[in-house]
Order: sequence, then C-alpha cells, then structure tokens
Amino acid sequence: MKVAVTGGTGFVGSRLVEQLEAGGHLTVLLTRNPDRARQQFPTEVYPNVTIVSYDPMTSGDWQACISGCDGVVNLAGEPISESRWTPDRKKLLMDSRVITTEKLVEAIAAAPEKPKVLVSTSAIGFYGTSETATFDESSAPGDDYLAEICKNWEAAANAVQASGVRLAIVRFGIVLGMGGAVGKMLAPFKMFAGGPIGTGKQWFSWIHRDDVVALLMQALTQSTFEGVYNATAPNPVTMNDFSNAMGKALARPSWVPVPGFVLEGLLGEGAKLVLEGQKVLPTRSLSTGFKCVYNTVSEALTQILAGA
Repeated sequence: MKVAVTGGTGFVGSRLVEQLEAGGHLTVLLTRNPDRARQQFPTEVYPNVTIVSYDPMTSGDWQACISGCDGVVNLAGEPISESRWTPDRKKLLMDSRVITTEKLVEAIAAAPEKPKVLVSTSAIGFYGTSETATFDESSAPGDDYLAEICKNWEAAANAVQASGVRLAIVRFGIVLGMGGAVGKMLAPFKMFAGGPIGTGKQWFSWIHRDDVVALLMQALTQSTFEGVYNATAPNPVTMNDFSNAMGKALARPSWVPVPGFVLEGLLGEGAKLVLEGQKVLPTRSLSTGFKCVYNTVSEALTQILAGA
C-alpha cells in the first residue's frame, strides 16, 4: 500500500508513519520542512518514506504526488492550544485546516490515478462543550468557534466524494502519549504540584495515541469504513479522575488545582474546550469492531508514564 500523509511529523502523524514503515508500506510524506522530516525519518531507518516539500495552502507541483497513492491521510493543521486565540491566530487555525484540505481534495480530483480513500481528521470540538450532555457521531454540531472550524474542515473534505473517493472523517479526542497533553502536565506532577485544571468536574474525552493510529489504519484498509468516526476511548473521565490517575501512575499527589483564570490568561477563548469539556463516546467506531487496547485512562497513563 502506498499512502500520502500530511502532518506526518506531528504527534500522531509521526507514529502513523512508523506504523506504515513497520508494515512494509510506502509513505509519501508531505511536509513544509523537508530538512526536519529527513532528520526525523532518516533513509537508513525509513527506506520506504519519500519526503515531498509542499506549501499546504497553495496549489503546486506537489499535488502530482497524490496520483498512484492507494490512500491519503490528512493530519495537517496548526496546534489548537499552543498560544492565545488572537484574531490572527483564529484565522490561522481555520485556514491551516480548511484551505489545506481544499488543496488536497483539489489534488485528488486532478490525479490521473486516484486514491481509493481520503482519511481526513477533525476534532470532537465539533460538538461544542457541555458538563451534562453526552455526544456521539450522530450528535449535532456546537456553536462556538472550534465547532465552526470543524464544520468547515469537514465540509472541505466532503468535496472529495465528487471524485468517487471513499471518505472517512476521524474526530480526535484528546490524544495521550509521551508529549501532547500528558507532556504539558508532567512537570508540575513531578514537582509534587500537579492537579486538575479548572473545576475538575468537566469531562475529558481521551484516547491513547496508539489506538488513534490503529483507527486510522482501519480507516485506510477497510472499504466499509466510511463517514464520521470518533477517536475517543469508550470510557471518558472527569478532569478530577484524569488528574488522580496521572498522580497514581507517577506516585505523586494530585491535589493542587490549576485555576481556570490561569488557562484563560494564556489561551483566551481557546481555554473553553479544556475548562468546559465534553463527554464523547465512539459509538460508530465501536460498531465497526474497532477495539481500543487502552480502555481506561489508568491503563493508558500507566503505559505512557512507565519510567517517567
């Protein structure tokens, strides 16, 4: 199998590339920074990875590399929670997902030998936030800015169906691995100053990074895998429960809360997703026969933090 991947140097994408290489598949890695990608995936270790330089928000010669691929995985997008949501940052968050996806769909439409499938990511931010509601793939979208991003992002991906290409949209929950959310919380816990963010009562819908990659691989390879799927573990927890599980995995206390206003000061509007949360179930994902290896947050954190 030959797979084109955008966002392949990122937190989830890098693990996907590793899995593709381990399975003997060919990977076409589309990246804005080919030098960094070559350091991350040296040829002597990843002989099946071809690195292609591209500008994800413009048409160009890079689009020709889509022809002949069996599948495309679209993981590109600026990180949501890295900095304060200024007007310019909000525009970048939107454009880096929507325009990038539009250009990828454009490349697929123009390809003489089209891929069979586009696996395009989205986020559970699609549903908005709530402390009381439970969401699954059949739930309506929310009305905040992140929901707007997700709606436009998915609409851009939906256009690929006009080319006769199967589409699977995977809505990511909070992905756990060494790095990401766990990495940001690790230092305070190690200094005996860890604890829940905000009230602690908000829902935390999570998934282990290896389970996300397994779901992406299933979307690539199973012809019946079509439509929207939540990438969340079947057992979401509250922020208090997550904090307690992290403290237990590290043998550290978890009683020092991070006040919500601190996060709001750092992220502004972008803090809403963490402070209000949402309970999201992978109903449709499970209906395909997909099973998470890590079903509880304790199992996931114990594996991730072993030796940390």
